[in-house]
Amino acid sequence: MVIPCYNEALRLDAAAFVRFVESNPTCRLLFVNDGSTDNTIDLLHDLCRHGHQRIDILDLPCNGGKAEAVRRGVLSALDGGAAYVGFLDADLATPLSVIPQFCDILNRRVPCQLVIGCRLPLLGHSIERRYYRQVLGKAFCWAASRVLGLTIHDTQCGAKLFRASAECRRAFATPFASRWIFDVELIARLLRLWREAKQLEPRQAIFEYVLEEWREVRGSKLRSTDFLRAFFEIAGIAWSAGAVPELFPMSPEVKPRPDESKAA
Repeated sequence: MVIPCYNEALRLDAAAFVRFVESNPTCRLLFVNDGSTDNTIDLLHDLCRHGHQRIDILDLPCNGGKAEAVRRGVLSALDGGAAYVGFLDADLATPLSVIPQFCDILNRRVPCQLVIGCRLPLLGHSIERRYYRQVLGKAFCWAASRVLGLTIHDTQCGAKLFRASAECRRAFATPFASRWIFDVELIARLLRLWREAKQLEPRQAIFEYVLEEWREVRGSKLRSTDFLRAFFEIAGIAWSAGAVPELFPMSPEVKPRPDESKAA
């Protein structure tokens, strides 16, 4: 799992990451220091020393944004021979416990290529998210689904896991044009590549996993105005990937089944 970090020294729960690699010997963590100006890199080096050789660091000298940090980290993980590769936010808004659950889905579902965390505030689930962000998030996902030609309930959750494949590598091969909503651009790239391969149907290739818990962590670098910027960026994706909606018509909305995700 790739963990992008920019000035995370005050928020990084180093002990939680160490406990995770101790109890999950088949998982590795790659922290990408995205040109931090605080002592994040020192904290990461200390974390690496206690990581049982399953925690690595990719130190980028200049801040290039989350999209580029994730992209560089994923390519590095693929070069290392990972069977599955994904990314997770450093603040652990999504708990580390979902990683084995995501892996289990890819293990059981051979056609599945991508598992996406989904923050649906269902009964019995602990989703702590400010109301206005929920509303803006729903509006954004509606727009993103129209661009992609496929109903996705939560494109922006910072937890995703991919099956290592030629299409995955090609999707990350070039920098993203979008700084804030690269997730949508990434999914658009994958849809195009799967179409070219003529082997995968999007509804089989993508699995939305309903998270049991998620909490909004203070100190997020995402501001309210960034949602407005995101809508402009999604218009750019629609322009550059305009063929995607015609190739993959909107399918009826089918909500993820929480009972199935819990079974994982």
